[in-house]
Amino acid sequence: MTRFDAADTAERRKLFAEAVLAHRNRGSQFCTIEVDPADAPGVNADDEEPAPVPWVQFAEKTFNLDCTDAELDRLKGLLDDFPECRIERIERPEEAEGANVRITARSDANRLGQFADRALQVTFGLDDDYRAWVTQV
Repeated sequence: MTRFDAADTAERRKLFAEAVLAHRNRGSQFCTIEVDPADAPGVNADDEEPAPVPWVQFAEKTFNLDCTDAELDRLKGLLDDFPECRIERIERPEEAEGANVRITARSDANRLGQFADRALQVTFGLDDDYRAWVTQV
């Protein structure tokens, strides 16, 4: 991979697909995609404890992300558009607000890139021009 961020739909999806391919080709543990803090709702660098930046990880055939109950409802609604993706497990640790969600996804890298983009945008209420970074491959 030669670039690590993108801010329009087509470029983000291409970037995410390339990250999935790089992850697979390298046999890495996982790849991580993070929303740019400047585009993340509720994230303010001046806050003592800013809201966490939305992220999604992909490993083998599984996406992983943390979300609130409202965000989880939006994510579940999105799955109707992606029949190759299904929620495998939802964990609700006592010490955390919200849930950790694992989604099994069996598809090609391009479709997985589309899902990652839509999951971030819909789940976390991001604008069409949000910037995302591949932070680990």
